[in-house]
Amino acid sequence: MHSGEPAVLVDGLTKRFRHAVAVDGVSFTVPRGAAFGLLGRNGAGKTSTIKMLTTLSPLTAGRAAVAGFDVAAQPFDVRRHIGYVPQAQSADVDLTGFENLLVFAKLYRIPRAERGARIADALALMGLARFAGLLVRHYSGGMVRRLEIAQATLHHPDVLFLDEPTVGLDPVARRAVWGRVKELRTRLGTTVFLTSHYMDEVGELCEHVAFLHEGRLVASGTPAELCASAGPQATLDDVFVQLTTRRP
Repeated sequence: MHSGEPAVLVDGLTKRFRHAVAVDGVSFTVPRGAAFGLLGRNGAGKTSTIKMLTTLSPLTAGRAAVAGFDVAAQPFDVRRHIGYVPQAQSADVDLTGFENLLVFAKLYRIPRAERGARIADALALMGLARFAGLLVRHYSGGMVRRLEIAQATLHHPDVLFLDEPTVGLDPVARRAVWGRVKELRTRLGTTVFLTSHYMDEVGELCEHVAFLHEGRLVASGTPAELCASAGPQATLDDVFVQLTTRRP
């Protein structure tokens, strides 16, 4: 990714299914190195957008580029430069934490001579070094999520996509994930693109946010800007309610 170009560029992005439009002409950019939150109610188009940006679902119309590569024309290059943690659990519970990461090291074609050090570093960064030899079925929910982030960042991607990264976790586990995401950005300069329904999480992690409502982009800016525009003493929860309970 060249210096100065956005980590994510979305221009008129559209996703149509047989009887519905899930994403309707959405445009936005995510600056390199930023943490960006794509927000909205269930069914707003967030996951459909992420699936298009991660090459898991074809675009119906519009254009998108991630890490400087066109999503439609250069999907292999996009995949090499991103990490993705979906909502559903992706770690193999019948393997140890180390073994899960070894599988990903091979998938990412990390040279054999570098795998051990890269895995050890990823486990340490996510606070899992002591549990490397433990079967993942014995991990807590927060530990599993941190392992999945380690998997997704083992190859040091330019952009990390997190789809509701702390859903179902208790407050302590959520804060542990937040801390590791912040550390990841500090250490590797990774751009983070996340969806979440927890506005405290968004306020903690994101410098930029955009709201989708019924597939359309209805507002974007910094959390502070959007709160100020919503009225005196407005919180990000207030902004969420205002923007997602009216028609765009």
